Amino acid sequence: MNQFFESINSFFTGGDQLPWCSPDIIAGCEKEVAEASNDASDEAKSEGIMRLSWALVHSRQPEDVQRGIAMLEASLVNTSSPLQKREKLYLLAVGYYRSGDFPKSRMLLEQALEIAPDWNQALSLKKAIEDRITKDGVIGIGITATAVGLIAGGIAAALIRKN
Repeated sequence: MNQFFESINSFFTGGDQLPWCSPDIIAGCEKEVAEASNDASDEAKSEGIMRLSWALVHSRQPEDVQRGIAMLEASLVNTSSPLQKREKLYLLAVGYYRSGDFPKSRMLLEQALEIAPDWNQALSLKKAIEDRITKDGVIGIGITATAVGLIAGGIAAALIRKN
């Protein structure tokens, strides 16, 4: 019985396997970036920003996720390394997934998979996105069917009352 309720909860919450990040980790990454901006090399700054971006898009706070997305989009423009581009595209996809923009997330994952077609992490997220899109469609159909049933029932009741 417990598994039944867990599966229902997983259905309605999305059931993805992405990790969450705590505010303490985000604060630590922010401190690292601030310190690196003062006296570190460009590579150290870039690594710190990537860690902070990772933490932000894995946050439970929507404003953190949006900040992470903005940071990644800004840094993607200056990315020439295919490996770094792949990582940034994946993290952007995570951010958009967390924000509920599943089509944008899937598009970014497809770009990352063009660089690394057998990347299991990206394939796993892509499957979670496709499952979520399917589930949202099923829920939408159910809601629409319920609304149509209620309207038809109301019309039938009005007609019966009229006669």
